[in-house]
Amino acid sequence: MMTVFEYAEDVNKNVEEILKKCKELGFKVTDKNSLLSQDDITELDSSLEDTEEELDNIVEKIIEKKEINLDNVVKKEKLKKKSDFLSKKTQKEIATQRKEMYKHKEKLMTNASIDDGNIVLYTDNMAIAELASRLGVTSSELIKKLFNLGVLANLNTSISFENAEILVLDYNKELKKEAAVDITNFEEYEVNDADKDLTVRPPVVTIMGHVDHGKTTLLDYIRKSKVADYEAGGITQAISAYQVDVKGNKITFIDTPGHAAFTEMRARGASITDIIIIIVAADDGVMPQTKEVIDHAKAANVPIIVAINKIDVNGADADKVMHELSEYGLLPDTWGGDTIYNKISAKTGEGVDELLDNILLISEMQDYKANANRYAIGTVVESRLDKHLGPIVTALVQNGTLRMGDPIVVGTSYGKVRTLKNDLGKEIMEALPSMPIEITGLGEIPVAGDKFMAFESEKQAKSVAEQRKEKAKEAENKGKNTISLDDLFSKIKEGNKEVNVIIKADVHGSAEAVKNSLENMNIENVKVKVVRSSVGNISESDVVLAKATNSILIGFNVRPTSTVKDHAKDNGIEIRLYNIIYKVVEDMEAAMKGMLEPTYEEKVLGEASVRQLFKFSKVGTIAGSYITDGIVKKDAKARIIRDGVVIYDGSISSLQREKDAVKEVKKGLECGITIENYNDLKENDIIECYEIVEVKK
Repeated sequence: MMTVFEYAEDVNKNVEEILKKCKELGFKVTDKNSLLSQDDITELDSSLEDTEEELDNIVEKIIEKKEINLDNVVKKEKLKKKSDFLSKKTQKEIATQRKEMYKHKEKLMTNASIDDGNIVLYTDNMAIAELASRLGVTSSELIKKLFNLGVLANLNTSISFENAEILVLDYNKELKKEAAVDITNFEEYEVNDADKDLTVRPPVVTIMGHVDHGKTTLLDYIRKSKVADYEAGGITQAISAYQVDVKGNKITFIDTPGHAAFTEMRARGASITDIIIIIVAADDGVMPQTKEVIDHAKAANVPIIVAINKIDVNGADADKVMHELSEYGLLPDTWGGDTIYNKISAKTGEGVDELLDNILLISEMQDYKANANRYAIGTVVESRLDKHLGPIVTALVQNGTLRMGDPIVVGTSYGKVRTLKNDLGKEIMEALPSMPIEITGLGEIPVAGDKFMAFESEKQAKSVAEQRKEKAKEAENKGKNTISLDDLFSKIKEGNKEVNVIIKADVHGSAEAVKNSLENMNIENVKVKVVRSSVGNISESDVVLAKATNSILIGFNVRPTSTVKDHAKDNGIEIRLYNIIYKVVEDMEAAMKGMLEPTYEEKVLGEASVRQLFKFSKVGTIAGSYITDGIVKKDAKARIIRDGVVIYDGSISSLQREKDAVKEVKKGLECGITIENYNDLKENDIIECYEIVEVKK
C-alpha cells in the first residue's frame, strides 16, 4: 500500500499526472493522499510502461527514417531522449523489484520472522486497507464483512485487534500483534530471518598484525592473484575493501588501517568481521603490537587464523612463533588447540592458497548466511569528500540488497544512492550481502563504523535521520553510556554476569597478581573477566579497547597522561588507580555487592543579590535581597561572593517575605536573608545558595 503522492515520487512523475491516470483507470481516488492497493499499483505500472514504450518507439522511428535529414545536433538530442527513456525503463525495473520487497514490509521493517503463511501481523491503528493488503483481498470485501457485523467503515478507517481477529479467522488465518521495533536505532536491530529466506554469503575477513610483518604484502598478493576481473596495467583497487574468487567461492577482505581503527569501529557497534587473520613474521616472532592485536582479535569473539609469514627468510623459526603465541591462548590445532595456523610467504605466495582454503573451511563450518530480500543493512568502512561528487562512502552490505536509487540513512544523514560501484570501480545496479561498495548521494560525510540502512521512501529516510540526530544530541548531552565501578551493582541486577576489566601495571608480577586476585572472585555468580593484563602506562589503545569491550580500566602503580585522561573522559571510560592489591579486590567486591561508599556532589540552588542592609542588635544584619536565579532555601548552605571572590561559606539562618518567615523564595522575588554567624555583609554581595546531595549509583 502507498499513497498517490508516494507512488508519483517513486516513478518520478507529476502527482496531477498520476491522479489523472488513476481516474482514467477508474480508481476511486480523490487527492494525493488517497491510498493505492497493490492491484492498483500493478495496473498503474502497466499503464505507464505502455506510455514509455510508445514514446520509445516514436523516437526510434524518427531516428531510423532516412528521408528526414537530421543534423548532428538534433540527432544527439533524439539519442539523448532515447537514452533517458532506456534509463527510466531500467529504473522502473529496479522500482518493480523494490515493490516486490515491499509486499513483505511487515516482515522486513518489523523484523518478524514468519514461516507460517496463515499468520497475519496486526499493527496498532491498522487501516482496513492495510489489513486487506496483508490478507491478499480487496478493501471493499472487508468493509462488507464489517458492515454485516454492524461496523461502518471505509478503507482508511482504523480497525481494532478484536474486529481484525474476527475477519482474519473468516479466512482461516491467525492474527498476531507484531512486536514494536524502534527502526531509528538500527545499530541494535537484531535480524531474525526465517531459514527459508537465507542464502550463503561470502565471509568477511580482516588481517591484523605488527607493523612490517607483511599485512600489506599479503593483501596485495591475494588481490593480484585472485581477483577475477583484470584491467589494463593490472588490477585497480578502487576502495579499501574487495572480493576475491577462490575455487568459485568469494571472500571479502576489509583493509583497515590498524587494530586501533578496527576496534574503534567495533566500539561504535560496527561488528563487520567474520574471521580475523593475525599475521606474525617468522623471523621476528611476537612483538608488542602483536600482543595488542591478539587482545583486540579475541575481544571481537570471531574465529582467528594465525598466518606465520616470511618463512622463506633467514632466521625464520615458525615453531618458536607457535610456542610464543600458545602462551597468549592461541594453541595450534595441530597441538590439540582450536586455532588454525598457516605458514606462508606473502612475497612468493607460498602457502597462501592453503590459507584461503582454511578461510573457506571456517566459512563452511560457521555457515555464514544472509537474506538478500530485505532492506539493506551495512557499515561504513571509510568516507571522503569529493569537490565534484560530494561525500563518497566505502561501505559493506551485511544483509539485504542495496539498489541504485534506494533511500538510505547513514549515521545521522540520509540521501538516495546516486551511484553504486563495486570494488573495481565498475557501475553496478545492486549489491548483495558481504559485498564491498562505493556510493554517492548523501548530504553529509559519515565516519567509519557508522551503520546504514535502506528504507522504503526518501520521506521515511529523512524522518529516521532527523530522529537519529535528535537522539545523538541527547546522548551527547547526557554523556557516554559506559560502565563504571559505581554502577556495576545495578548492571549485575540487570542480568550482567560477567565484569570486563583491563589491567595495566608497573611490573609483570603485579599485573599477574591483580589478574589472579580478580579472576578468583565469585560474588552472586558474577565473574570478573580480564580482557587485557599487561605492563606499561595506560595508553589510548587501552581506552579504545575498554570502550569496545565495555571494560573498567585499572592502573596499578601507573598513571595515565593528561592526553589519555582526556581521551578516557571523552569516551566515558572510568580509570581506577591503585597501589595496594587488596584495595583493588575490596573495591571490586564492594561494587559487586552494591556497597561502595556513597559519593556526593554540590548542587547550586539559586543566587540572591544584596540590595540593602538592615542592622538589628538582637538579629544581626538582615540583607534585603533580590533572587536573581533559581531558589533560596532556609537552612541551606550559602557562600558570600564579593567581586568574584568567596569571602565566607556558611548557611542561611532565616528567610523573610514582608513580615512572614518563609522556608524558600523563588526567582524574581524580594526577601530578607540572614547568614548564620556572619554579619559583615555589603551591598552588591552575591549570596549563592547550594546543597550537598548524594550521587545516585
